[in-house]
Amino acid sequence: MTEIAGLVGMSHSPFATMLPPASPGEPGGTFLADAARVAAAVGRLRPDAVVVIGPDHFHANFYDQMPPFVLGVEEAVGFGDFGSTAGPLPVASALAWAVRDGLADRGFDVSLSYSLTVDHGVVQSYEMATGGLGVPLVPLVVNTAAPPLPSLRRCVALGQALGAAVRAADVPGRVLIVASGGLSHWLPSNDPRDPSVAGDKRASLIHGRRDTRAFAAAREPRVRAMAGDPDAPVNAGWDRWFLRQLGTGDLEPVVDLGHDKLEEVAGSGGHEIRTWLIGHAAVREPLRWTSYEPVPEWITGMGIGTTFDLAEH
Repeated sequence: MTEIAGLVGMSHSPFATMLPPASPGEPGGTFLADAARVAAAVGRLRPDAVVVIGPDHFHANFYDQMPPFVLGVEEAVGFGDFGSTAGPLPVASALAWAVRDGLADRGFDVSLSYSLTVDHGVVQSYEMATGGLGVPLVPLVVNTAAPPLPSLRRCVALGQALGAAVRAADVPGRVLIVASGGLSHWLPSNDPRDPSVAGDKRASLIHGRRDTRAFAAAREPRVRAMAGDPDAPVNAGWDRWFLRQLGTGDLEPVVDLGHDKLEEVAGSGGHEIRTWLIGHAAVREPLRWTSYEPVPEWITGMGIGTTFDLAEH
């Protein structure tokens, strides 16, 4: 039987690599310092594998065929967007197949990939939480950017099934769950039903798979232009409430927000907290340690939470 070693929830932002602080006191300095502390604690935990739950930002999945959940079982390759690490990643294939079978047994027929492309939404937190790329991973990509999205309650149910599948896996070892996403941030609409999404942008969201590199090259300058604004919207009060709520172990107040209220208080990018809900439900333990820094210059509330105390590991 497999043991779950704990959960690391962690915000990601392309600007953590593109716009790093020059000194610890500058925006993002607290987040990066605490991420390094988490990596040191994870190193002492010595997990044998990591299940990384994260989103895709239209680098692998498009509206020609948009899965709510997709699991990588053999190859995973970093897209390399926004300065994130590119190239092959080590995959814990035996565990991945055990997870797939366990999820199916529990009513989740997730999409399957033998060759999964993952962007900074998976790679950045995986690398930061583990201190590199050496621990084999099982990548689980959750649609948080392409409406309609899986409901918050469905994500909790997936997390419960994921935790049961991992624990029942006939793969000896300790598995860390890493949830990558959020917290509050506001992004332009990606919904083809939105009248503001038209022309080339709408076509690329639907047909971007035809040339993913060209689509990314056209999109990245628009995203980069959002960086560095100290007045970018971040809802620090809500972010701190969310972290406190996960510290109680009770997800219902978060789930009860529903899609529309969540977007109102945390922005369209706030939908990425679905990854935290999945991870939290899988581990079945409250957060015991948290860190938070609002970084409007990175357009995101940068939070970290763990189900273990850093000083103990």
